Amino acid sequence: MAAEKRGEARGAGMEENKENNQPNEGLGLERDQNAMNELIQMRLSAGGGGQMMAEKLEALITQTRAKQAATMSEVEWRGRTIPVKIDKVRIFLLGLADNEAAIAQAASEETKERLYESLLSESRDAIQAVREELKADAKQRDRALDGETCKVSNLQYLHSYLTYIKLWTVVKRNESMARVLQAKLKEPQPDESKRGPRPQDLIRLYDIILQSLAELPQLLGMEDDHSFQKEVALKTLVYKAYRCFFIAQSYVLVKKWSEALVLYQRVLKYAKEVQVQAKSCNSSLKDLPDVQELITEVNAEMYSLQAAAILDTEDSAETPSQSQEVKDNKPLCDRLDAFHLDPSLVGKQPNLVTFPPEFQPIPCKPLFFDLALNHVAFPPLDDKVEQKGKGGLTGYIKGIFGFGS
Repeated sequence: MAAEKRGEARGAGMEENKENNQPNEGLGLERDQNAMNELIQMRLSAGGGGQMMAEKLEALITQTRAKQAATMSEVEWRGRTIPVKIDKVRIFLLGLADNEAAIAQAASEETKERLYESLLSESRDAIQAVREELKADAKQRDRALDGETCKVSNLQYLHSYLTYIKLWTVVKRNESMARVLQAKLKEPQPDESKRGPRPQDLIRLYDIILQSLAELPQLLGMEDDHSFQKEVALKTLVYKAYRCFFIAQSYVLVKKWSEALVLYQRVLKYAKEVQVQAKSCNSSLKDLPDVQELITEVNAEMYSLQAAAILDTEDSAETPSQSQEVKDNKPLCDRLDAFHLDPSLVGKQPNLVTFPPEFQPIPCKPLFFDLALNHVAFPPLDDKVEQKGKGGLTGYIKGIFGFGS
């Protein structure tokens, strides 16, 4: 896959040197290559220690590649030769093999991650340069088809090639990050208060991988390449199996045994399909995660899952009534029909009855006189009310002089 991704760069200047036997130019190219190798080794040894030193080394490497780019004229990918006229793309393609070798030789994950990010940044710049060239081309259409041959133009095919490099680099970077997280996931966590890696983190990484693989069959010029389509489909199955495996592990953590078991069975289905398709397509799986190792791990996880499910069922059958009684906190008089070993009953404050007792309504004799009061007729008091109305100062004076009699 690495050789396929790089393609085969060809330089007109190199071929002329071989034909004309010009030793001076050949020695110059050899010195440039030796200088390039020394700069790459210095970048690897620098690691992530000094950001300024790393930037200076990157600038020197770019300058050295710019000198070599003048000799590069074309690149071959999937049986088609593509002329390369953009300097930025030439520099990127010349350094592609060196970047891949540097990533393979990286001693630490931090250095490897930094090299992946640098490679992705360079690929984006190269793709942007090709896009600008496409916009400047007046004959370019939406699908960039040549009217005479009905083939994708060289510039658009170069754009597809660079996009393929970028997407596959994203896949390899996320796969490298997933391996690191998977190793940490298997290690015991000394401090439970700190958040460690979880299966959900790995699921997210494999989601990004599958998104990148889904874009590969849509590249312009790859629609009729059946071999390419089968290779992408095979890689998609491999990463689907790993994604499904970590989804199953996330269900195991929350004790959803039946869902996890179904997902483990689907992982085995994906893995067996990968093995069958790899034999029929004569494809190599050396650049992909080990499927046989995944099958072995899934079988072991399924046995552990079944044992954990049985133990969890027995525990849940023994403890639900006890936990419910403790949560309800009922007194002994309200749960005489349920046996429960309650240590508080033999303590200083046993919960025997509810005290003070709650009020309860009881039946009593009705008060008939209160009901009959509405039907009682009282004697009239009109005369007394009138005499009371004649009172006051005026009535008193009339009484003295005899006017009121």
